[in-house]
Amino acid sequence: MKNLSFEWLVGLRYTRAGKRSSRNSFISFISLISMAGIALGVAALIIVLSVMNGFQKEVRDRMLSVLPHIEVFDASGVIPDWKQTAKEAEKHTSVLGAAPYVDAQSMIINDGVMRGAMMRGILPEEEPKVSVVATKMKAGKLSDLKEGAFNIILGIELARAMHVGIGEKVTLAAPEGQITPAGTIPRLKAFTVVGVFEAGHYEFDSAMAFIHLNDAQKFFRQDAPSGVRLKIKDMLQAPQVAFELSHALGGSLIARDWSQQNSNYFAAVKTEKTMMFIILTLIIAVAAFNLVSTLVMTVTEKQADIAILRTLGASPMSIMKIFMIQGGLVGLFGTALGVVSGVIVALNIDVIVPFIERLFGVQFLNKEIYVISSLPSDLHWPDVWAIGGIAVVLAFLATIYPSWRAARVKPAEALRYE
Repeated sequence: MKNLSFEWLVGLRYTRAGKRSSRNSFISFISLISMAGIALGVAALIIVLSVMNGFQKEVRDRMLSVLPHIEVFDASGVIPDWKQTAKEAEKHTSVLGAAPYVDAQSMIINDGVMRGAMMRGILPEEEPKVSVVATKMKAGKLSDLKEGAFNIILGIELARAMHVGIGEKVTLAAPEGQITPAGTIPRLKAFTVVGVFEAGHYEFDSAMAFIHLNDAQKFFRQDAPSGVRLKIKDMLQAPQVAFELSHALGGSLIARDWSQQNSNYFAAVKTEKTMMFIILTLIIAVAAFNLVSTLVMTVTEKQADIAILRTLGASPMSIMKIFMIQGGLVGLFGTALGVVSGVIVALNIDVIVPFIERLFGVQFLNKEIYVISSLPSDLHWPDVWAIGGIAVVLAFLATIYPSWRAARVKPAEALRYE
């Protein structure tokens, strides 16, 4: 304390202002409210962004249980030599596995019920290299897809909609019909249901089905697979790896990563997260600018002290520093309190939310509606530092006007009625 400048000593004294009068006590109370407001805003922003990150990660992981990290396909629609393409792609240090696929639209028919579905032809022995769909099976096994048997695995919601179970048959109608003397008729084929999977993402559970690669080529009349699916070490590096593969593979081959396949969804999530960040930052701004009224009241109360300091030789800049230190410390303490409490809640939300649900007998997430029943949280430390930095900067900006006003106090006028 002895080595601190007098600006710091006075600023610290004003921060922990005594209670010699009711006015001093009121100013101290307002300072505490400002500090609590900043802490609450910072904590709320950290918690909300962590929950949004958790939802985004949960949905992304469920999508990638059936979607590839990267797809490599030819502009013609088929890859004649998929094994060579897979071999070339696996030379990249980030690629962990490769498997062929056939993608096509089809209609599924059963007892008058018709549903559109995305049919994916796969090789059961190769598929685990690029996806975890084998671990998402609710009934049957991926290996039940036998070549030539024309078996099919349905998403759980699709199976419910078609009212079918294991061992029952459904009819697939190909988009391209057969031309006969009587005209064009749909090309139909009966498939046996041998499995049901649940990815946890309604879009896929209600509209996706798997069949054997060779059966898919025969049914959709393709001479080769549609492309090759790749799995990489870090899914977040998929755009960069896809770009590098596009140049490395050359020719007419195109590499498309998972974010491009679902660009609308991820763009909407990013926009929502940005808007939520802005809205909650305004809460911090309101709390930070409460410091303005606090410091203005302090300046009015301390005019005599300011005048005495000026007569003792303190410069206007020193007076500004005193009140900027006072406001800055309130903002810094509030931010620190908000960061600590926000991080603690975000890291333990899986414990706190169930406790609140049991305490009040409510359920925040209905599994039948939201698929997941627990509130996910994914704390990103860069978000924490950004939120803390913004709160401190806003608190500092709030001190400028009251400090400038304090520096303009004229000693003679301030002491006239003392």
